[in-house]
Formats: sequence, C-alpha cells, structure tokens
Amino acid sequence: MNLESLLRLHRVIRVIGFDDAPFQRRRGSRVSIAGVVCAGTRFEGMVWGHARQDGWNATGTLCKLLIGGKFLPQLHIVLLDGIAFGGFNVVDLPKLADTLSLPCVAVMRRQPNLPAVEQAIRRLPQPERRLRILQRAGEIHAFPPFFFQVCGETPEVTAAVLQRLTDCGKVPEALRLAHLIGAATVNGESGSSA
Repeated sequence: MNLESLLRLHRVIRVIGFDDAPFQRRRGSRVSIAGVVCAGTRFEGMVWGHARQDGWNATGTLCKLLIGGKFLPQLHIVLLDGIAFGGFNVVDLPKLADTLSLPCVAVMRRQPNLPAVEQAIRRLPQPERRLRILQRAGEIHAFPPFFFQVCGETPEVTAAVLQRLTDCGKVPEALRLAHLIGAATVNGESGSSA
C-alpha cells in the first residue's frame, strides 16, 4: 500500500530513521550509524552499522543494514538525518530509493547554507564527485517545520507523512530516537538536543 493510501485510511506507517552517532573528527575514522524502526511513533526495533568519515560507503552501508533483514519488508519509508553521515559521506538518495524500492527522505532541521556546504566539500578529496551525488538528491523542499529532499514520493505526501511520524517538536520520532541512541552508545548518555 502506498503512502498516500496509508495516510487517507489512517493506517500505521512503518519507518526507519538513520542518524550517525557522535564521532572523532579524523578523516577515514569509523562512524556508527543507528537505524530505528517505528510503527508510527512507537519504537519497534533497530539496526546498527558503520560508515567512514568523509568516505564513500554511506549508501552501501544503509542498503546492507536492510537488504535480507527482517525489517525491510515491513517498511513504507526511509528517513535520513541529513544527506550525509560522518561529515560528508554523502548518501546517493535516488540509488538508495531505487535499491530499496522505498521512498527515501533526507530530513534537515533548517534550510542548509549551500555555499558553506560546497566550500566545506571543496576541502575534501574528489569534491566534484561529492557535489554530483549531493545534487542527485534534488530540490530541498520547505514545509515548515520540515525541510527535506525526497526520492520516490511527492513533496506534499512526504510532508504529511513526516507530520504523522512526529510526536512532538520538529523531528520525526524515528530520527529523534536514532539520535538519542547513537549519542548514548558513544557517550554513555544521550544528549539534550534531539
């Protein structure tokens, strides 16, 4: 059943939200990634993986965490906290959506400062390749309080789904929990900003 039908029929939407855990800023270091599965806003399970800081394996890591696992057949949508993990290990959003056959959404807390992002990327190896992957994610849609890029669904349906998946505040619950769990695993306790 597609997202629009799930919304219209008031059915539970199953989601996974991915966020990276806090990490040491050393190029090439290992960055933990928490993936939290929710039915609506209720926690149902999680996956845990790793990517390289400023590396190239974020898309592959997310696919490996889901393909062949028990959660993928249950999911309706995939949420990412931003378009990159561990600095600028940029997720290829169209490739992720195509590989998983699910709508994939990079959610941002605010409209990003794109010139500053480009400037930071230009300090890394293969900046043009990183920028191409970033551009493939498409337009940043503003449906306050949500800002996002989406592949595999319309912006309007995506905004309604994000609203449904958010308990309180501006962050869908699956992303909020992934953030808290990642911080607790690395630091011994969760932080205050989720």
